[in-house]
Amino acid sequence: MSVVVANPSASDDYFRFFGLHQQFNIDLSVLDQAYLAIQKEVHPDRHARGSETEQRLAMQMATLANTAFQTIKNPVQRGLYICQLHGVDAKLETNTAMPAAFLMKQMEWRESLDEMADNLPALEALMVEVEQSKTDTLAEIAQAIDSAKNYQRAAELLRGLLFIDKFAIELDDAIATLV
Repeated sequence: MSVVVANPSASDDYFRFFGLHQQFNIDLSVLDQAYLAIQKEVHPDRHARGSETEQRLAMQMATLANTAFQTIKNPVQRGLYICQLHGVDAKLETNTAMPAAFLMKQMEWRESLDEMADNLPALEALMVEVEQSKTDTLAEIAQAIDSAKNYQRAAELLRGLLFIDKFAIELDDAIATLV
């Protein structure tokens, strides 16, 4: 009985593991299909009568598939992973340097959130602006990775995207308290 649909030797590259091209812009439905095909093949029920080695390999492949899937599915994790594959560590814990314009925008958003905490239409308008900023940043990341192959720039943009995502959650929470 063959356990492996995925290429276990490609476990050092989650994209190759799923048979995908290494790029930021991916078709999530193709990722889903590849993931489901692997999970179907390595499901423990399919290997219940196999040897201990086959069962262990199936479990390892299932675990790897889960990790790879979660990494590639999430845009921030996918971008960070691609940067890492190309030798660029975003140093999220230690590198908080951001361009001045980006920091000013973050400060404006925070002030707006504080000033409009009880103004639902204003908070919803701010959310539209934040979501547009996120969309624009994702497009810049895709360009930096897929076109320019500028992984340093992508890492900087990804750090910014983490700030945007964090603020969007806070903003969403503020909106939820008013609804």
